[in-house]
Amino acid sequence: MPRYKLTIEYDGSPYVGWQRQDTGPSVQQALEEAVFRFCQSETLVQCAGRTDAGVHATGQVAHFDAPREYRTDRVRDGLNFHLRPHPIAVLGAEAVDDDFHARFSATGRSYLYRIVNRRAPAALEAGRVWWVPMALDAEAMQAGANHLLGNHDFTTFRASECQAKSPVKTLDELTVRRVGEEIRIATAARSFLHHQVRNMVGTLKLVGEGKWMPEDVRRALEARNRSAGGPTCPPDGLYLTGVKY
Repeated sequence: MPRYKLTIEYDGSPYVGWQRQDTGPSVQQALEEAVFRFCQSETLVQCAGRTDAGVHATGQVAHFDAPREYRTDRVRDGLNFHLRPHPIAVLGAEAVDDDFHARFSATGRSYLYRIVNRRAPAALEAGRVWWVPMALDAEAMQAGANHLLGNHDFTTFRASECQAKSPVKTLDELTVRRVGEEIRIATAARSFLHHQVRNMVGTLKLVGEGKWMPEDVRRALEARNRSAGGPTCPPDGLYLTGVKY
């Protein structure tokens, strides 16, 4: 059966997350239903990173097996037609070998967290950014972030329900920069623990507010205890931006 790789963007606000669940609509369910209507075949759509409820994507990658070959532009356009009115778009489709797997073939994942840092709330982008009204020091946040780069035991930033076999991960990037009224935190690694990005951002916010010193981030990391870290920030500002193969 021909296999197709999809690059996808979506607004995660209406969904319980990527994965099919009994508790509400999911991105996976919407895509699988679109695939069925497109090629009249039930098939599993598997992704590179199973985003949580409310988390968005600008560069999610998924794959599915079709009953026969199609032109890739027809796959893209056909799925987008059947996805309406969901806030999900297939940006591109590509024919791949049978051994390609969106999740297991991936060698890296990138995320962006967006914070609107101003006194006035985010009216136009509500649900797509985290509004933080108190002033944040992006340079101090970067100094704290530097302690997290490299290979570490990230137990302090791991959700209690995380199913990863090991808390040890290698963080390749964690940059904090201010763009006008927005603070953007970009991070990249081969893979992440459950809630790792949101827990790191919640911790860096404490540094930005002046409640923590940058060095406190290192001490929290070395504690290897979730209670030593900052709070889990909301899903609203988190985007899966890309996957490397």
